[in-house]
Amino acid sequence: MNERLHTDRVLIVEGKYDAARLARLTDAMILLTDGFAIYSDKKRQQLFKALARKNGLILLTDSDAAGFRIRNYITNLVGVGNVVQAYVPAIHGKEKRKPQPGKEGLLGVEGVPDEQLLQCLRDALGPEAGVSAPAGPAGRQVTYTDLYDWGLSGTAGSAERKAKLLSALGLPPRLSKKELVEALNRLYTFEQLDALAARLLGGEEEDSPPSD
Repeated sequence: MNERLHTDRVLIVEGKYDAARLARLTDAMILLTDGFAIYSDKKRQQLFKALARKNGLILLTDSDAAGFRIRNYITNLVGVGNVVQAYVPAIHGKEKRKPQPGKEGLLGVEGVPDEQLLQCLRDALGPEAGVSAPAGPAGRQVTYTDLYDWGLSGTAGSAERKAKLLSALGLPPRLSKKELVEALNRLYTFEQLDALAARLLGGEEEDSPPSD
């Protein structure tokens, strides 16, 4: 697979194995529902809604009943106008890593062949597939170095500072470093975040998130 499918929409999948498969096929930002955990994860719900408004989502869940329940929940959560639906075919079988098939005997997203996954995404995106559009606010991008400079990564007390900033922004506490950088770049400018980090992590009381 030489080229990955481009989209500025955020791709939502159920689990980490799905995400690992799709990361080989598309350059989209990929976030997880962690199965049904999305139902109770208020911070992740807020993130999904914010990204849906900014960039739009692609939903790619398993073809079983559980996958459709998750799909319908997120569609209702963020609004049908902010979502495109990508459907994998119902293929009987099991993933190699699993000792036995799932309850309905169908392959999950991670088990579907690459070409079929790509076709699902192309069908969902239609004319959007491969078209570039502004993925987030214009200007300088946040980098891993910025996280270090703000004391959010690789320094003593970074976990506590990261949790404080994420709480102020209303973002999920369990975002990986990669997910965090992608989410910040989608939702805020560097200048907004730099000012917030100076206020919040520099000891001032003000901790309201930056305005759009």
